[in-house]
Amino acid sequence: MERERRRLDVSVVVFHPDPEELRPALESLRRALSESRKAGLLDQATLWLIDNGSDDPAALDRLIAGAMEPEVEWLRRTVLRGHGNVGYGRGHDLALAEPGGAWHLVLNPDVVLDPDAITEALRFLEAHPEVGLVTPHAVNSAGGRQYLCKRYPSVLVLALRGFAPHALRRRFQRLLDRYEMRDLPEHEPATGIPIASGCFMFARRAVLRAAGGFSARYFMYFEDFDLSLRFRQAAEIAYVPNVRITHGGGDAARKGLLHQRFFIRSALTFFGTHGWRLW
Repeated sequence: MERERRRLDVSVVVFHPDPEELRPALESLRRALSESRKAGLLDQATLWLIDNGSDDPAALDRLIAGAMEPEVEWLRRTVLRGHGNVGYGRGHDLALAEPGGAWHLVLNPDVVLDPDAITEALRFLEAHPEVGLVTPHAVNSAGGRQYLCKRYPSVLVLALRGFAPHALRRRFQRLLDRYEMRDLPEHEPATGIPIASGCFMFARRAVLRAAGGFSARYFMYFEDFDLSLRFRQAAEIAYVPNVRITHGGGDAARKGLLHQRFFIRSALTFFGTHGWRLW
């Protein structure tokens, strides 16, 4: 049991990944894992790389090996492929279905971790047994603040964020700020977070599995919203500002018509499941 308590599994789902984006993400993960091991918080870690589709699987394997450095006993890596493009959430569920340790990190391939990000997450969870999931302080690649904690969305909020011009969005700034929980303390942990972003979910694996993992009803978008609401029935979600990341993603609904279709379809599924809120 003690060995399981000191084991972390990290799942990363990729689909035709950009090497210039994935390499620094994996390199930062390796550094953060090493720091946690030096701090005595981890004995073993496993990277689960879920390949939903890549042009050159061999090149992807070489990139992973180079970024993570030679495999050692305490740090292992496994590539899951051949299942096709099953979507973001179901990809992570493939890793969750495997035997694992006490902790699990759901991680985007465009997230760069601060060196002490994993250490701070583990310390917080060890000290707060009522908390089951940690969400971090995030900035974008230009250093601008990203707000990963969310309140329950409304149709109006999602329409404004996804499709409205900036001039119109400014008229509803207070509403949008409230949705993004910009009233949270900047430098103090906070619990009672309704929804956490799926780009970085550091969780107690047992609670994550008990919540059912991600739902197969979502191919892309809103799978993290759905999971957060189910997760909170069993444990708290906490914002921990000492856990710091750089996240290159965002603006999902502005990535073209195909992504807009996925966004709208998943929004309909989410509201149909959890309840409609128009404004």
